[in-house]
Amino acid sequence: MQRGSDRLSVHRDDEMKHELREMLRSGHSTRVEEWQDPEPAADDDPEVGTGPAWAGAPEGTAVRFELARHLTRQPFPARRGDLLRALRDRHAPDPLTDLVDGLPGDNRRYANVQEVVRTLGMRPEA
Repeated sequence: MQRGSDRLSVHRDDEMKHELREMLRSGHSTRVEEWQDPEPAADDDPEVGTGPAWAGAPEGTAVRFELARHLTRQPFPARRGDLLRALRDRHAPDPLTDLVDGLPGDNRRYANVQEVVRTLGMRPEA
């Protein structure tokens, strides 16, 4: 198991952590030169978003993006079962898997992600 740095022993790593613990807890800079400190956020900086990067995108675009991210070109053309298997193998989020599970029929083949999104009744923005 890798632990600490490769250059120093485990004991020296622990000793250095102990030496720095109070300095790190103090809330003060640990840098000698002030210019190396990161700047605090400004009042007019945009809010940092939480959640996926596509959260603000239109619904069809978001689904298309997520499907394309989890389904590479390999499973296409594919049936619903093939898509579900690929999504589960790639640990896709449950809501996305549930959407694909709602596709009609196991025998229909989908040529690409765009066709899957259209069949789901969403309008994917290209």
